[in-house]
Amino acid sequence: MKKRINLPQIEDLPGMSASQLQATHKELFGAEHRIANPQHLRRKIAWHLQAAKGGGIPESARQYAIAVARGTELRSRISDNVSRRQAGDSLEQTVTTTVVQTGDARLPMPGSLIVKKYKTQTVVVKILDNGFEYDGRRFASLSAVAGEITGTRWNGFAFFGLEKAVRHAR
Repeated sequence: MKKRINLPQIEDLPGMSASQLQATHKELFGAEHRIANPQHLRRKIAWHLQAAKGGGIPESARQYAIAVARGTELRSRISDNVSRRQAGDSLEQTVTTTVVQTGDARLPMPGSLIVKKYKTQTVVVKILDNGFEYDGRRFASLSAVAGEITGTRWNGFAFFGLEKAVRHAR
């Protein structure tokens, strides 16, 4: 039979020693924490206690996090999981914290709108997963959209001012 310790209250954490914090962490998460920093352990345990007291993470937030994780490149998740297994970590006790960008860094996320004033009209282009939508039609590139609008060849990133934003961000 597994022995359960009494979980501390958040206000008890500042007075706990590093070994007491490690024991509490082991009880909560099933393993000792690799980082023995007491302040870090206090914060992690306090977050867990607050979440448990407040009913945990809302289901909608949990589902959103799962959807984001599913969207990461499989290669990234596999290499992270291999590293964790080699370190002896349980995959149920770990989290992937990086997302690999698969698209052009100059573009906003799919679903975003690019708005540009051109002559007397306001141009609105929607970013799609695989292309762009303008005036109810799909285009493969921003250059094709810019060519449709102006009637001449344009670099789409230059026409919509997206190259400047990247240069200033660096």
